[in-house]
Amino acid sequence: MWRARRAGSLVGMIELEGLTKRFGGRTVVDGLTFGVRPGRVTGFLGPNGAGKSTTLRMVLGLCAPTSGAARVAGVPFRDRARGLRHVGALLDAGDAHGGRSGVAHLWALARANGLPRSRVDEVLAEVGLADAARRRVGGWSLGMRQRLGIAVALLGDPPVLVFDEPLNGLDPEGVRWVRGLFRGLAAEGRTVFVSSHLMSEMEHTADDLVVIGRGRLIAVESLAAFSARAGGGGVWVRADDQGALARLLAAEGAGVTRRDGGLLVTGVGARRVGELAAERRVVLSELTPRRASLEEAFMELTAESVEYAAGEGR
Repeated sequence: MWRARRAGSLVGMIELEGLTKRFGGRTVVDGLTFGVRPGRVTGFLGPNGAGKSTTLRMVLGLCAPTSGAARVAGVPFRDRARGLRHVGALLDAGDAHGGRSGVAHLWALARANGLPRSRVDEVLAEVGLADAARRRVGGWSLGMRQRLGIAVALLGDPPVLVFDEPLNGLDPEGVRWVRGLFRGLAAEGRTVFVSSHLMSEMEHTADDLVVIGRGRLIAVESLAAFSARAGGGGVWVRADDQGALARLLAAEGAGVTRRDGGLLVTGVGARRVGELAAERRVVLSELTPRRASLEEAFMELTAESVEYAAGEGR
């Protein structure tokens, strides 16, 4: 494919420096400074209202910052001609006019960016829309429109790709395909920046994370390092006599929760759990240190940044 022939020479990095956006008296993005590296899938996370979409719009020149700067490969994106050759983006699956066919939508963008007609056919095949391409987009499902948006992002064979909630509306096969696509793009040396609220998918896809809350930076680090900062985790254990083991652990001061046929133990390490079981001759069938999931780490570390928290009940 055309993309594969260019992959060896790709360069590109997203850089934010003091990026700030105010709407009236409200600060939506507050002094963000971080970089998104090539060759990695970087997840962009934050609670609802954290400022993620506004940040992405400033990166893409669709929204002017109040102060600070956003650059792609050292240059503000809005200063680049034929932008699809430099950055591909999916911000809204509804951007395509419903009265146009998929192929007409892509061809208009290709012509505006000096791209060959053959590239339209290539990306339609890559996203699985070749058979539907001549139908009007207004009759497509949300998942199909998401695939069309991804085709637009890929159209210019860019070194930098930005996606805002790209998994909405996709079925399980589509989600798996997108996961493989993002990892493949990063493996070619591209910069892949993905905003998503689906923690399970980010846990399977992202190498690095940028986490914000109320417009402010919370973390810029690897996924593993972010998860390790959470206080969760504990030890997962199964025993022939679960009741006896639970009493032993409670007497030791551990927190014990019965779950899925086993015990989730906190406050006591795996070694001490094993020692207690051996001392009282409780036979263990499983003893596994447990790392906090990305969702658990996210909920813990962004708890003070949630702007729209639901009540716990009536």
